[in-house]
Amino acid sequence: MFAAVDLGSNSFRLHIGEPLGARMHIVRTARDPIRLAAGLDSHDMLTEAAMRAAIACLHDFRKILDEYHLDAVRVVATNTMRVAKNADQLLPQLEAAIGYPIEIISGEEEGRLIYMGVTRAIERQDERRLVIDIGGGSTEVIAGTGAEIHLVESFGIGTQPQVRAYFPDGRISARNFDAAVTAARARFEDAASLYHAQGWDAAYGSSGTMRAISEVIGRNAIGDGTVSQASLHALRDILIELGHVDAFLLAGVKRDRVPVMVGGLTVLIGAMQELKVERLQAVNAGLRLGVLSDLELRANRRDRRDAAIRSCMQRFRVDTQRALRTCGIATLLYERLQPQADSQPHYLAWSAMLHEIGLAISMSGAHKHGAYIVEHADLGGFTTREQRLLATLVLGQKGNLRKIREALVEPDLAKAVLALRLAVVFMHARADNDIGGLRLRMKGKIEIELPPELLARHPTLAPWFEKEECSWNEVGIGFQAR
Repeated sequence: MFAAVDLGSNSFRLHIGEPLGARMHIVRTARDPIRLAAGLDSHDMLTEAAMRAAIACLHDFRKILDEYHLDAVRVVATNTMRVAKNADQLLPQLEAAIGYPIEIISGEEEGRLIYMGVTRAIERQDERRLVIDIGGGSTEVIAGTGAEIHLVESFGIGTQPQVRAYFPDGRISARNFDAAVTAARARFEDAASLYHAQGWDAAYGSSGTMRAISEVIGRNAIGDGTVSQASLHALRDILIELGHVDAFLLAGVKRDRVPVMVGGLTVLIGAMQELKVERLQAVNAGLRLGVLSDLELRANRRDRRDAAIRSCMQRFRVDTQRALRTCGIATLLYERLQPQADSQPHYLAWSAMLHEIGLAISMSGAHKHGAYIVEHADLGGFTTREQRLLATLVLGQKGNLRKIREALVEPDLAKAVLALRLAVVFMHARADNDIGGLRLRMKGKIEIELPPELLARHPTLAPWFEKEECSWNEVGIGFQAR
């Protein structure tokens, strides 16, 4: 049984799901419409009131999670936490409230998870589909076939910015509504040709806002009763005639969600016009179901992050054999260092596979170039925090250690850095087959016992060990090889 918590810009939501064959049975749900994006001030700072509401919500969610025996829990935060300048201040408080680490995911990763959720709900393996998800702070548009994603983009437009900019007092006129639609169209126009080239058999809308718009249209027989451009414009005309969000009393949406629906409607009309989508279907699936599905994949050892690493290696033409050799040596040495926990092995292996990625830019300072690429590349399945960890390891593979001094405070991470540095040295010296008897420990200082004749067979190792001694001594860690 798995749990997914979505810290969205409009609402915080929780799903607890249990896999049943091809389906994910949702056991429990919870939602708190805290409108986090509305708590951003003009300087993109979250107000104290918004932060208190977020913390209180996660305290309540923790009580629900504690009622279940869960195999894994994943908490993801989206656009508002991406843009809030004081997110770093709030994040530790939120993590303490819910009791789990929180991943601030990129817009592209959010889009991939949304698509995974929609795919889980729609069992049409060969269908080419377009998915549009309008959130409180961003809109994700994804094109794919079956489970395969071909194109994913996150656009910085959502319901809350539209409401603030065009309907701040709740008044709706043809002028401000059409201005909002034009602004939305401008966000999508540059990417429209890329999506047209993909083509699709069906289009889907996956957000709560999308479902609210669909519900209002369907229950009130607006337009043709479906989410078509004609129906959306008919709904626009009704809103303009009413003139204010408070006057909207049609069935299908709660009064407190009307402003969100209005903002979302302007984005949806703009997106459908630019992408030339005549009609779409609202589905009750998206980010949370995608997170649950991703947790299930990891539990079954089908981690999307492995595929992302392979794809990145191909893109930058990494020498696979050298990467595999380095990865094998690093993993072996890390095990011999007897780490306290099992939190680093995967990251060490992934960083070893990518350790030469910077060669695609230049030989000089390749580890620095590689660290930048790893931190900023679009790696599906990885969070920003995880990519920073990989970047730290790639940066620390050689040269001075002062640049990652803070990371070395964590014992297991320091051992991972040591294992990768030594693996790179042994790989270059082609000493892979001669380190079976090597012993090493890292408790306060580094002690290495070299197999007999190792230095004689691989004389280039001696100057490398001298450099390592200097590098580790510079950060206050003794290094002794004998």
